[in-house]
Amino acid sequence: MNSKTLPRVVAVRFFAAAMAVLWTIFSAGFPPLALAQNAAATVATAKDFSKAEEHARAVAKEWLGRGIPGLSIAVAVDGQIVYSEGFGYADLEQRVAAWPTTKFRIGSVSKSLTAVGLIQLVEQGKIDLDAPIQKYVPAFQEKGTVITTRMLAGHLAGIRHYKDDEFTISKHYEKVTDGLKIFADDPLLSPPGKEFHYSSYGFNLVSAAMESASGENFLRYMHEHVFAPLGLRNTVEDQPAEIIAERARFYEKPKDQPEENAPYVDNSYKWAGGGFLSTSEDLARFGSALLQPGFLQQESLRLLFTSQKTADGKETGYGMGWFVGKSKSGQRIFQHSGGSVGGSSQLILYPDAHVVVAMICNFGGGWDREEVESIAEGFEKK
Repeated sequence: MNSKTLPRVVAVRFFAAAMAVLWTIFSAGFPPLALAQNAAATVATAKDFSKAEEHARAVAKEWLGRGIPGLSIAVAVDGQIVYSEGFGYADLEQRVAAWPTTKFRIGSVSKSLTAVGLIQLVEQGKIDLDAPIQKYVPAFQEKGTVITTRMLAGHLAGIRHYKDDEFTISKHYEKVTDGLKIFADDPLLSPPGKEFHYSSYGFNLVSAAMESASGENFLRYMHEHVFAPLGLRNTVEDQPAEIIAERARFYEKPKDQPEENAPYVDNSYKWAGGGFLSTSEDLARFGSALLQPGFLQQESLRLLFTSQKTADGKETGYGMGWFVGKSKSGQRIFQHSGGSVGGSSQLILYPDAHVVVAMICNFGGGWDREEVESIAEGFEKK
């Protein structure tokens, strides 16, 4: 063999060996899609978590079997992502896989993000949670009684939720304050403070107050003061006209019919309460930043994660942008779910175990919170 042919022979042998390795992998029963999606995990999982990973995959496959087109799951322990994987398809028509970096609609988990931005302004003395909302949004007509930002962030203001076809609004709203017109003239459901009435529109008012107090556009404020400092590079507003890298397609399934594309919506009327896109990894990072003082002060965390009370002293089970309660296994948790047109999400924080789990998909529903809890608890430190 001469010196000229040696490199070519070596290259051929290397190629043959590589192909043999690949054939061994695929012939062992690993589907190409699952292999590629698992490769997107940003942190290698520890061997101690192998059973937890197996359980997470089993649950994910169950969800796919129920009709969820695509989803991603991320779990963080002590602030580090230890498991991250995508399943199914972000785009059914083009057969584009769902990755941990796929951006899904997170729905009302947007409230949890917004609440952190709100509390930052409270820390800076720019917002008084107990001042009348008209101090910050004077154009919002008075209702004959005081409505405060604290009440709005805890769903105690009596502001209504969606009605009729408002969940599928397709009009674009250039300003946060323009979205207030949808409900501003409607009567309150009950006197402020008397009853818990879940309301995404209440968070519209919160975002308007944040704009006024900060002197910044709400979306710019969230990007510069919440998303960027926390490293949430894949969390953005769901702007329908923009080209957004790795944004999923969205689906729904009418009863007794196959999946179909979800109807067109423009979520600009409710950025703060349900208009953001994110990834499971970003949400896991976000939740981890709230497990101890640092990004926010201890008192701020207490405000977020302490149940508010109605006027007669009954706890609502909701702090500010977060539900507070216990898991099925009895552990203390802070959590929020989200439902969108063609999207669902679940974010759960275990403050005592320092575990965070995030699951998001491009479909409306398809799982129970307890199933997501079971994934998180598999990763708890033994």
